[in-house]
Amino acid sequence: MPAFQSVAVIGAGAWGTALATVARRAGRNVTLWARDAEHARRIASTRDNPRLPGVQIAADIIVTHELAEAARADMVLVATPAQHLRGAVNMLASHLAKSVPIVACAKGIEHGTHKFMTEIIAEAAPGAQPAILSGPSFADDVARGLPTAVTLAAKDEMLASELVQALGSPTFRPYHATDIRGVEIGGAAKNVLAIAVGVAVGRKLGASAQAALTTRGFAELTRLGRALGARSETLAGLSGLGDLILTCSSPQSRNFALGLALGRGEQPPAGKLAEGEFTAPVLIELAASQNIEMPVSEAVASILSGRSTIDAAISGLLTRPFKAEE
Repeated sequence: MPAFQSVAVIGAGAWGTALATVARRAGRNVTLWARDAEHARRIASTRDNPRLPGVQIAADIIVTHELAEAARADMVLVATPAQHLRGAVNMLASHLAKSVPIVACAKGIEHGTHKFMTEIIAEAAPGAQPAILSGPSFADDVARGLPTAVTLAAKDEMLASELVQALGSPTFRPYHATDIRGVEIGGAAKNVLAIAVGVAVGRKLGASAQAALTTRGFAELTRLGRALGARSETLAGLSGLGDLILTCSSPQSRNFALGLALGRGEQPPAGKLAEGEFTAPVLIELAASQNIEMPVSEAVASILSGRSTIDAAISGLLTRPFKAEE
């Protein structure tokens, strides 16, 4: 029997709702917390979430606005955007009566501090056990029970294994790992690279350019990961290469959709959060601190900030000095 019988999900957006469904499907007792009281009441009464249309929420999933109620769970999944993680965990920490695993389910790097998600959890809730969930997945696929594999990493291998046992089901397969940094870098960097590939598709640069950006982007991701102590096998796994391939090729990817709109000269999709937009400037600052070159990511950050046009950024990539494959 899994060590964790109750699961709280903090954040009732599409991803949080999908994860609540995953946990219930795995046989756990689930509480879904929404920041907005009216949003919580609506979900509780209708058993559907307008942010994840067409997905029925099980009647025995508790939906609440009371953080103290969610904090009683054996494990907590935080499904807020990366830049809101610290605030969410700060609020949660004051209600925790015991040491529990807190699993970050966002992919990013905090502005200003350059902290990764598990580092933020450790600072905001010192008594908790930080973990990270990442990998190739879309909320709609996960909620509908389509086959999905992800990575869940914690410093302690036994803890990571127990968390996987608590969430796994025939259609949702988490693999456990201890390489927290590799999982976090893969998840954060791939969002930025997906924007680059979207731009190339929007500009109709062809399938060859799309493949080149994906592979060169992965080389960048790997360079930074190694510099920060990540293991190569993690970067080449689900939370690195697997996630990169998915987000660089699917219209469901918000980061790819943002790049696609930019490449076409259109307005980005309204109301859709693309984490890569916030991660890009932080990622290149972090890379610079390690003396790591990330030209594709730098081009994305330059385009997003308005420092460069798309054509100038593409030209800059194409005129870089020739060098050996790595």
